[in-house]
Amino acid sequence: MKNYIFLILISLLLAACSGTKHLPNGEKLYTGAEIKLENADKLNKKLVKAAAEGAVRPSPNKSYFGLRPKLWMYNIAGDEPKSKLKKWLKKTGEAPVLLSSVKPAVTAEIIDAQLFNMGIFKSFTESKTIEKELTAKVIYTSHVHKPYIVKDLSYDISDDSLSRLILSEKDKTLIKPGDNYNLDALKTERMRIDAFLKNKGYFYFNPDHLLFKADTSNINQDVSFKLTLKDSIPKDALTVYHINNVHINQNYSLNERRLRSAQDTIIVENMVFFGKEERMAIKPKVLVNSIYLHKNDVFSRQNHIITLNRLMSMGNFKLVQVNFAENNDSGPGLLDVNILMTPMPKRTFRAELDLVSKSNNYAGPRMNLSILNRNTFSGAELLNLNLAGSFEAQIGNKEENLYSYSYNPQMELTFPRFLLPFKIKSSSSFYVPKTRLLLSYNYLKRVNYFDMRTFQFVYGFKWKENIRKEHELNPIDISYTKVGNQSDAFSTLLDSIPFLKKSYEEQFIAGGSYSFTYNEQMLTGKKLQSYFRLESELAGNVFSLANRIGGVKVSSANPSTILGSIYSQYAKLSIDGRTYYNFKDKNKLAVRLFAGVAKPFGNSAVMPYSKQFFSGGPNSIRAFQINSVGPGTYDQKTDTLGIVQIGGDIKLEMNAEYRFGIYRFFKGALFVDAGNVWLQKSNPSNLGTPFQFSGFMKELAVGAGVGMRIDVSFFILRFDLAMPLRKKPELEDNFRWVTNEINFGSSAWRNDNLVLNVAIGYPF
Repeated sequence: MKNYIFLILISLLLAACSGTKHLPNGEKLYTGAEIKLENADKLNKKLVKAAAEGAVRPSPNKSYFGLRPKLWMYNIAGDEPKSKLKKWLKKTGEAPVLLSSVKPAVTAEIIDAQLFNMGIFKSFTESKTIEKELTAKVIYTSHVHKPYIVKDLSYDISDDSLSRLILSEKDKTLIKPGDNYNLDALKTERMRIDAFLKNKGYFYFNPDHLLFKADTSNINQDVSFKLTLKDSIPKDALTVYHINNVHINQNYSLNERRLRSAQDTIIVENMVFFGKEERMAIKPKVLVNSIYLHKNDVFSRQNHIITLNRLMSMGNFKLVQVNFAENNDSGPGLLDVNILMTPMPKRTFRAELDLVSKSNNYAGPRMNLSILNRNTFSGAELLNLNLAGSFEAQIGNKEENLYSYSYNPQMELTFPRFLLPFKIKSSSSFYVPKTRLLLSYNYLKRVNYFDMRTFQFVYGFKWKENIRKEHELNPIDISYTKVGNQSDAFSTLLDSIPFLKKSYEEQFIAGGSYSFTYNEQMLTGKKLQSYFRLESELAGNVFSLANRIGGVKVSSANPSTILGSIYSQYAKLSIDGRTYYNFKDKNKLAVRLFAGVAKPFGNSAVMPYSKQFFSGGPNSIRAFQINSVGPGTYDQKTDTLGIVQIGGDIKLEMNAEYRFGIYRFFKGALFVDAGNVWLQKSNPSNLGTPFQFSGFMKELAVGAGVGMRIDVSFFILRFDLAMPLRKKPELEDNFRWVTNEINFGSSAWRNDNLVLNVAIGYPF
């Protein structure tokens, strides 16, 4: 009897969630449409079917395994909800999509129109409604044929100047013989030609002035195109415009439209600047280098966009407008340019206070104070003075009183140009190249264990080829770290692990670095987005070369020093590749692969501690505490102090994460992480197993979990709860998987295995 009651309750629940319980009298719930193709042997069925499905209206209520929870929420809220809960349910839910709202005949015509745009000119679509007791769906059957193909493209441009230009670019046309007819391709080709003409001075030309005339052949099922101009085109659309006067106002405000009084002006390289030079915030010569609209030049939309982007990327203006106006007084075909720039405040102060919680149970407050001074030396330079401080303690450790504090003053000066002792040819990139000078000091106090002081100086450059490609070159990157006031406990730990002791000793690093980033994430309309970052470093080679010239033999057994400190010599390379697959429902699958290798040589036997690879933590393998994985089969639990981690020379890490929406800015995730770090065979340490191609797969730590994110676009707070699936690398192969030990009901298992990561931003 109990089983029958249970089945009845389940049936009632399913009926309620299916959304068919509260339908109006005589109505049926529309559950969607099915597309069938007839005579589709010689065409791309998948492509044609997708086009037809995109034309189907309306969309049915969202369904999950036959259940419609949003429709159910809408129904239980009632017609006139009064409580906050029911109002929320009504707003969040979905109104029922009824069969009476479906117009199959109209939809069939839209499907045929969509197929016509693909070159299937003679399709016709039939509809059939399949009704059940409470639901109904529509089957659309499209009778199709092979799409018409492009036979050829000819040109008949009445204007000689336009004809010469368009014919000079005909090899770049998107309309190629043998391709299927496609209306979107024709539209894109008109836009391509328009963009080309805009860069040749045709300021008032637009794509609508171009006309494709089609001649179809029913026998061969092909189309011949002729590109012509429309009969009535304004005279200005056929006129090549040149730049006349260039006016620049770098202190523009909206009030100036009313207060248009006479102003002082100066002329720099044929550009007119408003105001007195001594009162101008940014020197005119600096702005001239970012303005690509010059007097007497042919108008170019590309130069217009370059000018706009470069001025905005300086970081000194909140708004930049570039306006054009015909100057009939000076003659026909001339454009005056007005560049209006609204400056940002010269100084900005910012204070941030965070509560930091790490996966190794350290938590505490962190404060960051910064002052940004814009246009420091009247050349659009940005000076950022920053002071950060933090305090953290290990929560839940009853045996040790583990806490630390740090402070980090930093000065960064950015120039909107390459700062070099020699001149280089200026590029026409959309973005301003930048030179960066960085000077910082960091003090870290691990109370009762050690002090660490780090000085750093960086001189480098950043520049972008385009919106996707960015380079960073730091020819000078110098850092010096000194560890002092070591306690007996910390010294004993270092003595027990010679590799760790050695990596803490060699902390004078002088070298350079280069990185290249390719990022498609800003291309929001792309279904498959890619990200690639390459980083490389070299250090110590200049000092070793100087020693060799001086007759000093360099070796790790008897290392050379600079100013009394052993300098590090190494090479390091890492690759970070990611792929993002965007689903139609705005969900996303993100996959990441990271691989890195570092090689100490010459003056060094091991990598400096700050340059080693680490694995584990909120942006790595989330089922393990920060930096706690590896190297190889080494068990870091032997570090009873819990204040240092051991890195490696080689790192391999793989991550996969499915991200989905929950409600508004609440997002969810399911993820799997795997990876480890290893020492090279040449490393003198015997920690764990060195990296071997034949066995590294067996030593990967694996974890999985679920996550919740609060994503409000400008701020992302992330919670990831993870558990290990494969760990215990110190054990034999057959005992490393721990899936058979999973026991959510055991508090002891939860304490030992569940790791909660709280972080800002997505992990990758």
